[in-house]
Amino acid sequence: MQLIKTISVGRRLVLKGLAASVMAPLAAPAFAAESLPAQPTGSATAVATDKSYWAAVKGLYAVTPEIVNFENGYWGIMAEPVRREFIRQSDMVNYQNTYYARLRAGADFEAVRTKVAEAVGAALEEIALTRGATEALQLLIDGYNRLKPGDAVLYVDLDYDSMQYAMNALKARRGVDVVKFDVPEPATRQTVLDAYARAIEANPKTRLLLLTHVSHRTGFVMPVAEIARMAKAKGIDTIVDAAHSWGQIDFRVSELEADFVGFNLHKWIGAPLGVGFLYIRKDRLAAIDRDMGDEDFPDSDIRSRVHTGTVNFATVLTVPTALALHQEIGAAAKQARLRHLRDYWVSRVRGFRDIEILTPDEAGSYGAITSFRLAGKTSKADNEAIVAKLRDSYRIMTVRRAGVARGQCIRVTPALFTDEADLDRLVEALAVVTGTKTG
Repeated sequence: MQLIKTISVGRRLVLKGLAASVMAPLAAPAFAAESLPAQPTGSATAVATDKSYWAAVKGLYAVTPEIVNFENGYWGIMAEPVRREFIRQSDMVNYQNTYYARLRAGADFEAVRTKVAEAVGAALEEIALTRGATEALQLLIDGYNRLKPGDAVLYVDLDYDSMQYAMNALKARRGVDVVKFDVPEPATRQTVLDAYARAIEANPKTRLLLLTHVSHRTGFVMPVAEIARMAKAKGIDTIVDAAHSWGQIDFRVSELEADFVGFNLHKWIGAPLGVGFLYIRKDRLAAIDRDMGDEDFPDSDIRSRVHTGTVNFATVLTVPTALALHQEIGAAAKQARLRHLRDYWVSRVRGFRDIEILTPDEAGSYGAITSFRLAGKTSKADNEAIVAKLRDSYRIMTVRRAGVARGQCIRVTPALFTDEADLDRLVEALAVVTGTKTG
């Protein structure tokens, strides 16, 4: 009896503590756990190389010591304050269940949507939450209703696979011609602009262009605004894939000069997996159909362009904490740091034997991501073998990327928790893999 009584008292104490921690879903400060030092000042180089500051940022992340992870393009690990907030919100949703969902979730989601709109520089009525950039872009591509049989749509080899599929599906759905062309190698801002200009000129019936801001294959940063202006001058609309750019590159949505954009929040913003958003400029909403005839919202409401059913409440509710951390570190500082990390290893391996760097050093044409291949090693088997060698012999995680016209490659993606010692390890491993003598 005493044991039963002890268990009962302990259970009441646990439940009392849980109830106290989860009663108010958005009551906790957005970011008030660990305190970062004052953000460094000065030039981009000075900011990017401030060792004490970036060591403090690294300290916000709990990362496995089993491997050095350079495959951070898949999704972004949550910083510890974000992870704890996600757990808190998960506990709250599980504790309050439909009482919360039916009575309070709507207002909380609107508060999240408002914060996202403010952060990206959009009006609230231009933003709708999704489960990621893939869902956002599929809705934009499939829902774009300004196409008629005989029109053409364009995309390139560096665009994301799922988006290529969605563009290809427009042939059957809208009766259009689908045109794919290749980004030149080596890519530069000017050669890419020239390639798009030639493709647009060669396909005068083009009405829709898919454009990726930061390629997931090579990390090349497209001159989006220039290409979008080029397209608009010919009466062509542009849908921009910004899955990899916001949070890695410092920009506001208006700077893209595109009317339709899909974003991720679980990559470079660091929110939990399963959240993103789409942007439709307010005067262009009519160009995108309702999602599956949605009737929950009026036709004039952007939220009628997304209908996903029940989502992970806690994921959405954690977005403000992720945004707060992103803003505390600062978009410009993140961009400077990630470019510094990329430059640190690329500058050391460019002279290695038989190594081809697919991403140019040109200012503004890269962020964190850069891909390489070894001369003559263009197949799936070739690149999987190199990935396996780096992983198994040197405990370095990279990833093979397919779909590049001139052959497959290996992607290297550092993160905010990466430091120069991690990159030294990569350089040393690549020296051995390529048979390059160093020192």
